[in-house]
Amino acid sequence: MRDGDAQVRPRRSGLTRRRKRALSRGAQYVVFVAAVIAFAVTADWGRLKNQFAQWDLVRQMFPDVITLALKNTVLYTMSGFVVGLVLGMVIALMRLSPVGPYRWVAGIYIEIFRGLPALLIFVFVGVAVPLAFPGTQIPGGTYGKVALALGLVSAAYMAETIRAGIQAVPKGQMEAARSLGFSHARAMVSIVVPQAFRIVIPPLTNELVLLFKDSSLVLFLGVTLEERELTKFGRDLASQTANSTPILVAGLCYLLVTIPLGFVVRRLEAKAGEATK
Repeated sequence: MRDGDAQVRPRRSGLTRRRKRALSRGAQYVVFVAAVIAFAVTADWGRLKNQFAQWDLVRQMFPDVITLALKNTVLYTMSGFVVGLVLGMVIALMRLSPVGPYRWVAGIYIEIFRGLPALLIFVFVGVAVPLAFPGTQIPGGTYGKVALALGLVSAAYMAETIRAGIQAVPKGQMEAARSLGFSHARAMVSIVVPQAFRIVIPPLTNELVLLFKDSSLVLFLGVTLEERELTKFGRDLASQTANSTPILVAGLCYLLVTIPLGFVVRRLEAKAGEATK
């Protein structure tokens, strides 16, 4: 080929894909830093300090915020979790039952209680149940009402989580148990369910975090001073002092529990992921 006929290919210009990603990441950092600086410059820190950082109010909240409010919040959460776990297990087994009416009842329950806001469930337990059954007292007083309300809310979600865990257990486990002479019920309880719970521990722990926050709805049941949880405790003191510092302290107390639980969830998920590799 003659030199005059040779076509000169245009030299490729532009950035490589890796370089583009690096520039995009750098631009996002710049935007983030600019937003932080803008907030730091424009915020009225004096007013924020006066409204959210009154140390005399913080000292006034202790030790009651821990020994009373946080303790009640943990008690409400754990009682609701236990009720929800037991009821959720029953609903999950009904959902998997070969008996049609059991499946229909379980399906209706799940759809209703997953679709209703938790606040309406608390109102139902606190108002509708006493009206429907005059003279009937829920055992445990306010603690029993909260356990029932939180349990009804969480059971619908736990039931679906447990059902998915049971279905994730290889069918060969049940077949092997039956070949060894186990009945279906005994094989389910002794072989399948324990393996299913190892699978669903991370999402169940995440449900515990959600219940811990939903326990703030107990204020709609009308609690006494000794039955207040974190949100009610913080709101009452904030109303008395016309200052939002107690609400901030209550929020920090929530984080003292939810952040470690979130870390536990991530660790459990990571271990579950390693086990499946």
